[in-house]
Amino acid sequence: MNRKKELIYLILILTLNFSCIDNKPLKTEVIKPELVNTLQTDTLKFTSGVRAIFQDSKGIYWLGSHNEGVCYFDGKTFKYLTTNDGLIDNQIRSIQEDKNGIIWIATARGVNSYNGNKLMSYSTEFNAPKSDWNATTGNLWFYAGEEDGINRFDGMNMNYLIFPKPKHIDPNNSFGVTGISTDKEERVWIATYSALYSYDGKVVDFFGHETLNLEDHEQIHIRSILADSKGRIWIGNNGIGVILKSGDSTIHFSEEQGKLIPKNEFNENTRTGQFTKNTGLQSVFTIEEDSEGNIWFGDRDSGAWKYNGKTLTNYTINDKLLKPMIWTIYKDNDNNLLFGMADGQVYIFNGKSFNKKF
Repeated sequence: MNRKKELIYLILILTLNFSCIDNKPLKTEVIKPELVNTLQTDTLKFTSGVRAIFQDSKGIYWLGSHNEGVCYFDGKTFKYLTTNDGLIDNQIRSIQEDKNGIIWIATARGVNSYNGNKLMSYSTEFNAPKSDWNATTGNLWFYAGEEDGINRFDGMNMNYLIFPKPKHIDPNNSFGVTGISTDKEERVWIATYSALYSYDGKVVDFFGHETLNLEDHEQIHIRSILADSKGRIWIGNNGIGVILKSGDSTIHFSEEQGKLIPKNEFNENTRTGQFTKNTGLQSVFTIEEDSEGNIWFGDRDSGAWKYNGKTLTNYTINDKLLKPMIWTIYKDNDNNLLFGMADGQVYIFNGKSFNKKF
């Protein structure tokens, strides 16, 4: 009888221990064994879209896909990392490198770091949000799900910071992060679907419908942000094109350029043009500045656009593409512009036209 009680007690202890392990999602380590053969190919195999491009300090290209994980290219082969290798999710939102050469990969469900041998996983802890941004430090910022905040890494922990919002905000609005850019004054600009935020290290500022000088029928649906070398803030929307903030002045850039669907074509279902296929600068998912100071826009439907300060020029990446959408534009270490496409291909601009990069 005593042996039976001891056995029951042992099973109970083991059950509680495993329960505690399952309830520690904040930080887990996935070590990649040396004998595991990472998938390698000679050509880029992504088909779901390239959402992120990054070239690290060693010259290695990193490509993040829409739902096939991430890969890195050493000049000869592509090596792939997916959830099978320890990624939190196969949808990649951004890639960056810290001062120690660690690669940081933001996914749709959390953040991974990779040192070349092992993956560390940091999931968003929504139950421990922080409203005081100044109580945290660090210059690594990440998407934090379709919630109301952003992740900031302080060197040890991933901190979930809540966005301050004005009263009477529509509770149905989403504040998931869609873009992050740092200006020359080290102010961080954070694009969300429903508003723009900035943080100068002391104060978090909110920019909504009124402060961006939008008309009543124009709804915010921000998909990209760029703080350029001149201090201007370019805001790309899905539906109402580009908003330009320069100092205290804010203008509707796409409208001034005559590149929006005419207002009389709007209806109640697509009154912002968000779901209407367009030929103008209207559904802007990415913005980048080239080495000469030109501003480039990637549109969902109409290809690439270059603004040289005076004129706006439209380019077709490849008229044979089944999906013309540009997910991302990236300037590499040699000042080349790379374009990540929705069909999984990457193109490079040669000054006049576009060629496949990989």
